[in-house]
Amino acid sequence: MGFVKPSPQPVEPTVFLRLPLRERVRVLSTHWVDEGFGTPRALHIVYIVKMLGLYFGVGIWIASATSGIEFTDVGGWYRNIVVYQKLAVWLMLLEVIGLGGAFGPLCGHFRPMIGNIRYWIRPGTLRMAPWGGRVPFTGGDERTWFDVALFAGVLAALVYPLAVRAEPVPSEVLPAGTGPQDIVPPHCFLPALVLMPLMGLRDKVVFLAGRSEQYLPIMLFSALMGSIGGAADFVDLVVVFKIVICVVWIGAGVSKFGAHFEHVVPPMVSNSPAVPGRAVKRLHYRDAPNDLHPSRVAWFMAHIGGTAVEIVVPITLLLTTNPTVVLIGALCMLAFHVFIASTFPIAVPLEWNVFFGFIAIVLWVGFDPGTYTVWNFSAPILLVPVLALLLFGPVLGNLRPDLVSFLPSMRQYAGNWAASVWAMKPGVEERLNELPGVENQIDQLQRMIPTPYERDDAEMTLQKALAWRSMHSQGRGLFSLLYARLADIETRTVREGEFVCNALLGFNFGDGHMHDARLVAAVQKRLCLEPGDLVVVWAESQPIHRRTQRYQVIDAALGVVERGTWKVADCVAEQPWLPNGPVPLNATWTADGHHRRQALGTNPNRPDETPV
Repeated sequence: MGFVKPSPQPVEPTVFLRLPLRERVRVLSTHWVDEGFGTPRALHIVYIVKMLGLYFGVGIWIASATSGIEFTDVGGWYRNIVVYQKLAVWLMLLEVIGLGGAFGPLCGHFRPMIGNIRYWIRPGTLRMAPWGGRVPFTGGDERTWFDVALFAGVLAALVYPLAVRAEPVPSEVLPAGTGPQDIVPPHCFLPALVLMPLMGLRDKVVFLAGRSEQYLPIMLFSALMGSIGGAADFVDLVVVFKIVICVVWIGAGVSKFGAHFEHVVPPMVSNSPAVPGRAVKRLHYRDAPNDLHPSRVAWFMAHIGGTAVEIVVPITLLLTTNPTVVLIGALCMLAFHVFIASTFPIAVPLEWNVFFGFIAIVLWVGFDPGTYTVWNFSAPILLVPVLALLLFGPVLGNLRPDLVSFLPSMRQYAGNWAASVWAMKPGVEERLNELPGVENQIDQLQRMIPTPYERDDAEMTLQKALAWRSMHSQGRGLFSLLYARLADIETRTVREGEFVCNALLGFNFGDGHMHDARLVAAVQKRLCLEPGDLVVVWAESQPIHRRTQRYQVIDAALGVVERGTWKVADCVAEQPWLPNGPVPLNATWTADGHHRRQALGTNPNRPDETPV
């Protein structure tokens, strides 16, 4: 991997493109083991500067410039609650603009590297209303001038609490031993609390891009509990902030139960520029390049270093009053987030990890654990509605993932995602450029700065995203559908759904609900494709109490033509390139007149497939 050039391709692109899809997946998935996405080191520098400079540095400056904190007083950064409030709002603003997660080539934005605001400030682009057919005045899939004005209002509503001068909390109402505190006036959060949900009703993509499930609760409790009339009020506010963060951690930990997450860790570590050498990367696989199943090292990293840490440490931090235990726990969570950020995971939630790592220090090291604890909450009965509000999304989302995005479900990077792969006949990908604001990624890469890609090299680079998907559990199911249902798969352009979604909507963060049948229908409405021109295979997340995932086969011109399930155990048992053929697919419904490539149950490698 060079500083300004990507890592060399494993084979010549012209040779690679003549290989069957299954062999291409094998070549690139085994190459990913050592090189990851292969992006230049210079790009990582861009991400680091953005993460530490634009978010953390500018964020701290904003907090200090609008409060009584001195910018050079490092101790004041984590001892004053206003820093927590301002950094949360600042990060939400950057996320909505497109300068947080989902920025740059690691999320399919090659040139320009920013999506979000370029789409959402322009009428005519696609939008995705969550319940357009049920909520009045939210129907349709085209952005109007009203949506643009509403988006501009969201931006202004987020700038407002950042620009307003924080109010000092009277020292006489602070608990003994608490240093000077500033707090954002409660009313400053009201515009965002009103406008962002309204924006979400018109376009769920904007709502989710702002990570509203995490930052709006902070604003809500700041507005409801921010009028400090006594020491108990301030303690209650800090305790509720702790609960908000712990619900995110614990929810993420619970989501990692099952077989998915250990398949996330190896490709994530392989993409890390901080991992010293190929040998350490290969430790996470059983026998790379022959066997890419997770090793015992990967299992330990996933379920001890991940699942256990995200559940045990936050619960301990919430319940303990021991300063030493609190310090160790906070530093543990800081190290946890530093590690995640160092891997530069696809979707690059780097600023989010900086925020959560730093806030572990603010909330637990900056405030005396003997005073600011759930045991000192003034009215414990009020914790019931607080927990009910915060747990609603994670509980419903794990039981009914079809109803809730994986973001409010708190399944961040758990590997259990809704996902899709798009298969297009020749010429269809070029037609995506006819959509307002859209430029497909194959064209973007050929304009890449400082090193434009040749056409074949750009094609091979985009197919690395397919290899990345194949290394995760649901990828094996999706590729099984392609092989089993499309006789002409070798002549089609195949793309990872997240990358396509970024080109069409300006944003995606791993949520397959953004590129499901509704987005396919919106594309079809504008391009009027013929049957078979665009086929999308799509899978829902696995419910926590079931062993299967539901899938759909979507033809842009015909709609959903097949529904069914596969067993997660069958997917995780296979190699990314499916050398034994497609995993067993149980079709539960097929549209009248729809003809699949072959009848189920006729695959000699899979005699146990269930016929329709």
